[in-house]
Amino acid sequence: MEHAQGTDAGIVLAGRYRLGDVLGRGGMGKVWRAHDEVLHRTVAVKELTAGLYAAEADRAVLHARTQKEARAAARITHPGVVTVHDVIEYDHRPWIVMQYVDGPSLADAAKESGEVEPREAARIGLHVLSALRAAHGAGVLHRDVKPANVLLARDGQVLLTDFGIAAIEGDSTITRTGELVGSIDYLAPERVRGGDPGPASDLWSLGATLYTAVEGTSPFRRSSPISTMQAVVTEEPPPPLRGGALEPVITALLRKDPADRPTAEETERMLLDAMEGRRPRAAQAHVPTQRVSEEQLRAFAAPDGSTAHLAQPLPPPPAPPYTSAPGSGGGRWRVVLLVLVLAALLGGAAGLAAMKFGDESADTSGGTRERSTAGPAPSPSSSTVPSADPAVEESAPDETPDGWKRVQDPEGFSLLVPEGWERRTENGQIDYTPDGGAHRMRISLDPQPDFDNPLDHMRSIEKDLAARLPGYARLTMESNTFRDRPGSRWEFTWVESKDHPGPRHGIDQMYFAGTGGPEYALYLTGPAEDREETRQLFETMLRSWQPPESAG
Repeated sequence: MEHAQGTDAGIVLAGRYRLGDVLGRGGMGKVWRAHDEVLHRTVAVKELTAGLYAAEADRAVLHARTQKEARAAARITHPGVVTVHDVIEYDHRPWIVMQYVDGPSLADAAKESGEVEPREAARIGLHVLSALRAAHGAGVLHRDVKPANVLLARDGQVLLTDFGIAAIEGDSTITRTGELVGSIDYLAPERVRGGDPGPASDLWSLGATLYTAVEGTSPFRRSSPISTMQAVVTEEPPPPLRGGALEPVITALLRKDPADRPTAEETERMLLDAMEGRRPRAAQAHVPTQRVSEEQLRAFAAPDGSTAHLAQPLPPPPAPPYTSAPGSGGGRWRVVLLVLVLAALLGGAAGLAAMKFGDESADTSGGTRERSTAGPAPSPSSSTVPSADPAVEESAPDETPDGWKRVQDPEGFSLLVPEGWERRTENGQIDYTPDGGAHRMRISLDPQPDFDNPLDHMRSIEKDLAARLPGYARLTMESNTFRDRPGSRWEFTWVESKDHPGPRHGIDQMYFAGTGGPEYALYLTGPAEDREETRQLFETMLRSWQPPESAG
């Protein structure tokens, strides 16, 4: 048998595979580009460098693992799985000769660009899922799905590689007792706990891989292996803010309990939706409900337990969602908003720390309430329901659908509202509602916005509050053009516990009316069960919106 204390380019393995340059390195070894001098083709050769320094017993384990990888890959017939051509021995170690893929790994692509566009990430996820389903059908679990093992060919093909720690159903376990193999921050929680993995474990790793693709960073990686494992088992990942339509799919795949994750078939349907730019509604069945702990509530509670004194000095809370430099025009807004945020947190109300998301129960400003005893809002007739595109042209003042009326607000703007909806104000907010806020339109203005664009504004709000509001879940958030001006649209749900208890749904359109402002926010909320009606009402509201003449 050939033997050497190192490996260099130019060496010929098994009389036919001439090594070229190194394509990649990992904890267990290297992958070389090589030339098959018999078939005159380029191949990839995997070298287990760990075997150079291992004891004889450990070398035997590595040898067995390599043989197992080759057998696992050989059992899977699928174009998305890297083909194994040969297994040879050199330098007392096994080497795997594989299909060469001309292109980077997903890890390299994400590192180079900082993030992968959500629809492209969904496409990649579909290919990886297809390969995993073929593997699972052959009785093989991959057990190390991660961005470095997803290869992106120049022609658009996506391939899954490195079945080195795959488990074949019926095979004896090669790893030693207590040994944890795989990349820790991509291991499913049940594997970290020492439980038996299953197909759902590979799907969890796929979710973590897609998170890294769109965010550019691993969701659970911490400063040490122990803290990383703890995060995998006990912590929820930060919301993938760049996930777009893919965000709920990632959230569903990263459920801690395997039974709560979608099946491969469900995941496929959701990824298809996300690839086409649609947010998959099926994912909501797998989105966890977030809770606010008693400790968090006590930290923000006034001494008498009420919310009316929240404008007084508080125990040190987390940093407020908005800050203004001294002298900036947005300071007064931000003080009011912090009060509203805390009140919303305590009451479970509809406040989401933005201009238009206040708690109607915390009327600390002495504002007037113009309530109506009218019933729920009428839905627009089919002839008046506008396009779902928020950038559609505004309706003329005389184009008022049945059951609606145009109001000229004292603040200078006008819009259509359903009959029976009346104006009320509080804390500088302007609402139109038929039922005390269960259904509510809200119009807000920030004369000097602190952000360069509405999307950044929305992301800042969400980043700070997503973990605080019970059951918060983003449905969509994206930039758009509204009335030929930069805008953004946000749709979400949460669970309210006080004045209007139960699941809630909100939809919001922000836009800059001029260069650098002012910024308007047009918001509508209602019970989650009325979601479709809320969307229809919202579209009519947008079509009819006429800002003050000075705002353009």
